Amino acid sequence: MSQHQEKCSKLIFEMNLQGCGTALITPFRPDGSLDEPALRAHIQWQIASGISLLVPCGTTGEASTLSETEWRRVVEITVEAANDRVPVFAGATHNSTHEAVRKARQLAHITGLTGILTANPYYNKPGQEGQYQHFRAIAESVDLPILLYNIPGRTGANLEPATVLRLAEIPNIVGIKESSGNMVQITELLTQAPRTFRVLSGDDALALPTLALGGMGLVSVASNAIPQQMADMVNSALSDNWITARRINRHYFHLLQANFSEPSPAPIKAVMTLLGRGNEELRLPMVPVSAPTRRKLERILGELGLLNSSPTENLRVF
Repeated sequence: MSQHQEKCSKLIFEMNLQGCGTALITPFRPDGSLDEPALRAHIQWQIASGISLLVPCGTTGEASTLSETEWRRVVEITVEAANDRVPVFAGATHNSTHEAVRKARQLAHITGLTGILTANPYYNKPGQEGQYQHFRAIAESVDLPILLYNIPGRTGANLEPATVLRLAEIPNIVGIKESSGNMVQITELLTQAPRTFRVLSGDDALALPTLALGGMGLVSVASNAIPQQMADMVNSALSDNWITARRINRHYFHLLQANFSEPSPAPIKAVMTLLGRGNEELRLPMVPVSAPTRRKLERILGELGLLNSSPTENLRVF
């Protein structure tokens, strides 16, 4: 085993980077300010429900609308509330490499933070070499583990498997959250990536195909609202209990799809509100879901038996 592989294996072992993670929503008060108590309570519920990874300040957390002070505060609260019980990978993305490095270095000062999740540099639409140099610069600027985040639908740039494999040679780049939606591309990556390199699905609806091909987990939006159910599905798949995993996936699949019926995180915040676990406060340019989408979400939740149930009942699979 090479020195690089030994370093990666040690990082992966220490983090236990697998299972179902949650791309955390960021709760806001009615006046638009950060709701710190609500965030802490949400994190406690997530961990108690079996979630194995927390990702604050990503797309679902409306990171692009947070001030720098708020962004850092959300990460600090998440680390404090997690209290070393699960890994925490904080979002730090920018389309300027210089700024992305600066943000990564800020996070490196937060004691207890496990690592950084960083997406394709948006808007610029760099090619493969530009993305390679961008992610390499971030990784080499800090000692923290790095999770790449490929989400071309949001950023306008796709990170191809060959480039990911080059980046995987950098010791502290330990995995990728793959949200391309391209199963051929994901399969190509999974068949060539080192075993120490973690490929996590970034799409709830594609979690089982990704896991079946060798992925090691999911960073979920739906788990904000149904954490135990999503954790059970992913853990069942990782344990080769595919009958249970498919049953859970089938049962909740319409909800997983509906969470993206309008730009995220508006639908998941509507779901949380319907379940009595939050409100629909979003920051412009994000707005609450339309009335038809709200009715659709309410109908789905009703069919699943999740409405008008106690918090304990909400935890059961079905």
